[in-house]
Amino acid sequence: MVDNNNKKMAMPSAAKIIEEKNLNISDIEGTGVDGRVTKGDVLLHLTKSNISKNSVIQNSNNENTKNNRKDNGMDILVPVLGESVVEATVSKWIKKQGDFVEVDDPIVELETDKVTLEVPASVSGIIDSVIVSEGDTVEVGALLGIIVEGEGKSEAPKVANIESSNKLEEEIAKPVQTRDTSKNINNEVISSKSHNESLEERVPMSRLRQAIARRLKEAQNTAAMLTTYNEVDMTALIEMRKNYQDSFEKKNGVRLGYMSFFVKASIDALRQFPAVNAEIDGNDIVYKNYYNIGVAVGTSQGLVVPVLKDADKMSFGETELSIADFGKKAKDGSLGISDMAGGTFTISNGGVYGSLMSSPILNPPQSGILGMHKIEKRAVVIDDKIEIRPMMYLALSYDHRIIDGREAVSFLVRIKEIIEDPSRLVVGA
Repeated sequence: MVDNNNKKMAMPSAAKIIEEKNLNISDIEGTGVDGRVTKGDVLLHLTKSNISKNSVIQNSNNENTKNNRKDNGMDILVPVLGESVVEATVSKWIKKQGDFVEVDDPIVELETDKVTLEVPASVSGIIDSVIVSEGDTVEVGALLGIIVEGEGKSEAPKVANIESSNKLEEEIAKPVQTRDTSKNINNEVISSKSHNESLEERVPMSRLRQAIARRLKEAQNTAAMLTTYNEVDMTALIEMRKNYQDSFEKKNGVRLGYMSFFVKASIDALRQFPAVNAEIDGNDIVYKNYYNIGVAVGTSQGLVVPVLKDADKMSFGETELSIADFGKKAKDGSLGISDMAGGTFTISNGGVYGSLMSSPILNPPQSGILGMHKIEKRAVVIDDKIEIRPMMYLALSYDHRIIDGREAVSFLVRIKEIIEDPSRLVVGA
């Protein structure tokens, strides 16, 4: 798509959205090559547009609330949630109506399909009203509540609906009522079904879990996904790690793990086989000449993939520190949207859970994902002799639309070569 006035061009997928939404391309800032407008640029433009739109809608919907607001009231609004993210779910009110808050105190927790984030207080004061409830879906710019500015932890004003809110919480806390089957029902099938239902628990999927399910199914439906396997002898890497563990930890303040070696090996292989670091955008193949490696991390809420930005420029120490920091953030739920954006290739380590072999699913729009697994001692043939070696199965799932089988197999063989002889990373062999 081209604007004849300023010759601004758009990528095919971006042009499709511009046409569908009847947008003016000259209003959209292009960040692609030669100023081209990308799909992300269009989505970000729509997100920014929704902020003002949603503000008008919310002002209309909450007119009565605002008419009753004190002059020094301050709105609690849904912040910009990141590129292409336009709505969130209110997962938890950290503060309640009538609570006093200081500046930057977390008030409410929002959950998007990418991350959970907290909305802080912009002023000190008392939460005068809460507009939305836990579980509600809100858009960027929506009104969440109102803070009345003030100093000191004075007694909170009485709020009319606190009692009803408490009753609602009590109702939610009550156990699920089972179906009454005591009315002379002799049908064994119905009785059995009722008994089973009484042992079931229905819980809404979190937005993160919904996003995971949607993206994984999207990958299966869209990509021509195929997996190739190999195995790697971990003897040399285990020995190197053992020899340098103490000095590495003293110098870098973090233990030397296996993941940093696989990150470096993957970058080396990606340089040799750039199609694995590419993605499809409409009818174009976009080759990425940078290496943002996603490291899959399991949490209680689901799998998240924080990204090591410009991982090729990181030392082993910086890589391990970043991975450790991501792990800590994942556990306490403080991963930000920026932490998980922009990945070009992903590594998933199912071995930490004991997986011996699996076929990882692509992380769209990426075209490749490496699966690491459990290190298991097995009998293998070395120079015509049977020896016991620590072995690991590797799996590379890839999009066959742009990656040929030869490239995929060669990519995985290159990683095997480096892991079995880590000195290759030093001499570039």
